[in-house]
Amino acid sequence: MPTKKSDLLDQLSDNYPNFFRKDLLKLINIFVIEIKNSLKRKERVELRDVFSLEPKLQKSKYARNPKTNERIFIEEKYSINFKSSKYWSKKINDKK
Repeated sequence: MPTKKSDLLDQLSDNYPNFFRKDLLKLINIFVIEIKNSLKRKERVELRDVFSLEPKLQKSKYARNPKTNERIFIEEKYSINFKSSKYWSKKINDKK
């Protein structure tokens, strides 16, 4: 389930009542902006024991439109490869 920034802010403000909400919001924004800028620079982003994000180049290719069967050219582009850590994968898939 995706988490909205406002939900994350609510959880952080509940867990850390001594911080102001506006400071927590700045922290979240800085975090997201730094991840975004690193991926734009084609750098790998890794949070130890949580996840890693890595931009991956997809080569240009010819594909077809399944509706019209028309052949189209798709230029090369970057996609983001997400990989969760072994710790989190084990914790998520662990049966109680």
